[in-house]
Amino acid sequence: MHRPVALVTGASSGIGKAAALALVEAGFDVVGTSRDTSRVTPLGGVAFLDLDVADDASVTAVVQQVFDRFGRIDVLVNNAGMGMTGAAEENSVSQAQALFEVNVFGVMRMVKAVLPHMRARGRGRIINLSSVVGFLPSPYMAVYSASKHAIEGYSESLDHEVREHGVRALLVQPAYTSTGFEANSPRPDTPLEVYAAQRRTFDHMLEAAIKNGDDPAVVARVIVAAATDPKPRLRYTAGPTAGRASALRRIAPAGVFDKQIRKLNQLAG
Repeated sequence: MHRPVALVTGASSGIGKAAALALVEAGFDVVGTSRDTSRVTPLGGVAFLDLDVADDASVTAVVQQVFDRFGRIDVLVNNAGMGMTGAAEENSVSQAQALFEVNVFGVMRMVKAVLPHMRARGRGRIINLSSVVGFLPSPYMAVYSASKHAIEGYSESLDHEVREHGVRALLVQPAYTSTGFEANSPRPDTPLEVYAAQRRTFDHMLEAAIKNGDDPAVVARVIVAAATDPKPRLRYTAGPTAGRASALRRIAPAGVFDKQIRKLNQLAG
């Protein structure tokens, strides 16, 4: 019997790295990707390929390499992404476009490259990394939140399209996770003094939340569950904070929910 094959984008660190290792432990042959594999610390059982999800030719070439080597991709984990902070008015359109090129169009490129092979085999799972800010508002991260809302809508719609072909498109929704997210997120390129004080407050809050956030292994276990559950769910929250956030969104009255969001983000009024 062939071992199942998983392709994990953005696997050099953080959630992607933990997911790649967890999938190896679960019995998968795993191919991880990074924009520059020469700088990647080797991971036991994970083969690495250079990939830029913002480049059509790079995506096509990597997917073909995986099929040439293994003849299949059973699970695609779309983890590669970038963050961004700042008030919506402070992020230029070009800055937002650069983020969407990775977080949204990068996912679409990977899906379009892998899906025909999965559909032809009549099986496969596409796991897209969303976030709690894919279903919650996130002041001072509006552009990033918008990209995750886009992934939510895209994935749910895609799942309805491909189920009859034996393929599922699933969402994993982490909350704050202890990674380099905050440090690696671009700052606004058109900062405005009117938002400066509140932006600094948010930055401090985000730094503390990530420092005390879930271990990436928590999210990795959920990714493995999404990859292997006999009857997978469309959405998987990852960690207790994400679970509580999902419940708040579903059951809290609108006014209570609005006040809680402002309180959590230390916003006046």
